[in-house]
Amino acid sequence: MKRFYKKRLKAYSLTEILVVMVIIGILVLLALPNLMPLITKAKSTEAKVQLQHLQTLEKNYFFEKSKYSGNLDEIGFVQEKLSTDGKDGKANYRIEIVRADQNTFLGRATAVVDFNGDGKFNVWEIDQDKNLKEVTAD
Repeated sequence: MKRFYKKRLKAYSLTEILVVMVIIGILVLLALPNLMPLITKAKSTEAKVQLQHLQTLEKNYFFEKSKYSGNLDEIGFVQEKLSTDGKDGKANYRIEIVRADQNTFLGRATAVVDFNGDGKFNVWEIDQDKNLKEVTAD
């Protein structure tokens, strides 16, 4: 049994592992600010897709009723649970219809999360002609 305890195995020490972890952490902290615009751009794709879907639903409603609707439920749009609503939420944007009348409508997607921590929330809008624009950049 004493022979078993005297035999040394090749392995890394705890100090060596901690040094590597600290180096990886520093590299991540250096790279993160450069990646924030890419993260924001990727998340804004969600707003664009949702607003284009909203515009399609509004257009279909317009063809049936000859007017645009101001009610998301009426046109069949289902807002996914927001990421701020709890553990099941995944959506980063709240979708709403700002204005709807006989000939026009305006839909808006407002971020519920400040992606880069600057205090501004990303806002996108779309109209009946599928003109998509970023109102507030994050």
